[in-house]
Amino acid sequence: MGPRTKRIVIIDGHPDPDESRYVHALANAYESGARSGGHDVVLLKIATLAFPLLRTREDIDAGVVPRSIESARRALIRCDHIVLLYPLWIGGMPALLKGFLEQIFRDSISYAWSHERAAARHVLEGKSVRIIITMRMAATMYRDHLGSPTVKGRRKREIGSFLGVSSIRTRVIGRVESIGAARRAAILSAMSALGRAGA
Repeated sequence: MGPRTKRIVIIDGHPDPDESRYVHALANAYESGARSGGHDVVLLKIATLAFPLLRTREDIDAGVVPRSIESARRALIRCDHIVLLYPLWIGGMPALLKGFLEQIFRDSISYAWSHERAAARHVLEGKSVRIIITMRMAATMYRDHLGSPTVKGRRKREIGSFLGVSSIRTRVIGRVESIGAARRAAILSAMSALGRAGA
């Protein structure tokens, strides 16, 4: 890898495997751009991964880690940059994506124990994150009238402070079900450009 290239993990968080979903197109555009930019890319499609939901404290503390989760965990640990894409469902992320993140960031995974210092450190400390959220409503309505609760909460609590990442950028794409062909193409082109830049 060159001095400006990155290890990037793209998490396509749409639970529907139908490739016509716009989140899939966005993830694919970013991946294509990143690969053309020489970056090392791993694309995780939540809809195609097999894993159980965590239901008990015992599952969290000592449950068997599924192979798909272990593979995703290794990719996340070694990456420099994470791109998380998902549709807004009932005011938040889809349950399947949340279940995936709960598996990834359960206690035994999200913290690595340093016996030398006898202290926990964040596995994802120092990494950057870009969050892309799609929705039916207008993005301006979500930001101005609802205060972007998902974006603010996710940035400050679950991703920023809890995971110890270095920086977080977000984008909300509204009215995806009525998006015109020209705007759709422009957004996909912008995603590809972000991928090439590793941003």
